[in-house]
Amino acid sequence: MIARSLARVALVGTALFALPAAAQDKASTEPWTLQQALGDPEGLTVSGSARIRYETLSNQFRPGLDKNDDLISLRTSLFAEYDTGPIRIGGELIDARAYDDDPGSSVGTGEVNALELVQAYLGADLGDALGRGTTASLDAGRFVLNLGSRRLVGRNNFRNTTNAFTGAKFEFGGAGKEQLTLFYTYPQQRLPSDKPSILDNEVKWDHEGDDLIFWGGFFNKPKFFGSTNLDLFFYALDEDDRPSRATRDRKLFTPGVRLFRDPAPGAIDYEFEYAYQFGDISASSAAGAAKLDVSAQFLHAELGYQFDGAWKPRLAVEYDLATGDDAGRKFGRFDSLYGPRRFDYGPTGIYGPLGRNNISSPGLRLEVKPDKRWDGFIFYRAAWLDSATDSFASTGVRDATGASSRLGGHQIEARARYWVVPKFLRLDFGGAVLFQGRFLRNAPNSNDFGDTIYSYADLTATF
Repeated sequence: MIARSLARVALVGTALFALPAAAQDKASTEPWTLQQALGDPEGLTVSGSARIRYETLSNQFRPGLDKNDDLISLRTSLFAEYDTGPIRIGGELIDARAYDDDPGSSVGTGEVNALELVQAYLGADLGDALGRGTTASLDAGRFVLNLGSRRLVGRNNFRNTTNAFTGAKFEFGGAGKEQLTLFYTYPQQRLPSDKPSILDNEVKWDHEGDDLIFWGGFFNKPKFFGSTNLDLFFYALDEDDRPSRATRDRKLFTPGVRLFRDPAPGAIDYEFEYAYQFGDISASSAAGAAKLDVSAQFLHAELGYQFDGAWKPRLAVEYDLATGDDAGRKFGRFDSLYGPRRFDYGPTGIYGPLGRNNISSPGLRLEVKPDKRWDGFIFYRAAWLDSATDSFASTGVRDATGASSRLGGHQIEARARYWVVPKFLRLDFGGAVLFQGRFLRNAPNSNDFGDTIYSYADLTATF
């Protein structure tokens, strides 16, 4: 099975290289774009992308699913914005579909969201109305959010579908380059959410409403002291039941801070991000379930050095902590809200065992960039449970007695990317191995299939 899966990945990668677009003169020809094809009309910005991916997984870690899985996913997007001066009108259509799946696959709303208008907004640019040297804008409608490190709020890239929101956001840029974002939104809840409809790639408009509200603010100050930048944020989530969906009735408040120095050749870089979460949550989604006070936290710390060499190698040590839930009156499992996790924890898709929940994990990363076309990295991570009685990270594996050890396992991942046609066609391929620790081997609901092996190859055209 493993050899066959790896062969299919290699075959897909080889076939992708052979696409007609690769025949374009890579050295001297500018890539084709929709903008140019339309004659570069004044005030109108148009762009799009198309991605095809094949991924395969051996020895499923999620309880109750097939031992092996593979998936072909397609994602196509089309974005347009018309800027008349102070007023902007924009929208983005995304079609995310999955094939070669079945009821025993982990495929869900992270892979399928067919023909969805994820952005449709009206914006007003206010210029320096709030002071000389400042900028300000106000947007209303459907839009995406990318805030700070994106660990708690961000647009997904590796995942086939993306987080998006409906509401209003205000952005302010100060004369000292500081940035402030305030928002009040209804997160788009991807539909359909039932397995049969997902397997059929059914087209259904996403839901948004006052049963799920997400609001808050984000502030960035470059060079807060020396070369250290500062982020401050506060996010609030208010969730309630609706007739067709029972929930945990989350009422979460998440303040946090981030201090960081960007990587540069021949220099040390660093990052420290911390968030505390409080509020309340129901003990279960059952009607009348008891309310629990929330007390949870998240930490990311990183120290790196980029060598001043031809390949620009960067070596970094990292540590992540996200608390889990222990027995008691307080609920301790950290909720990562709307944060992508691929850049910290490895590929998602049909993989994705690690995440910002019940994990204590040091790691070592090596990144290289041989030239303008190639880049890649290899990353080792060890992962323990913060709480021995809670579900481990994003695996769904749990031992309520706490008797199965805290060592979840060891993960090694690698990725390489290559611009087949610069700025137009990019190949991305890689994989990961999760070596099971005592917890994943011994927990009562473990599949006991052995170490998980995952690989993928995809090709993205941006136009």
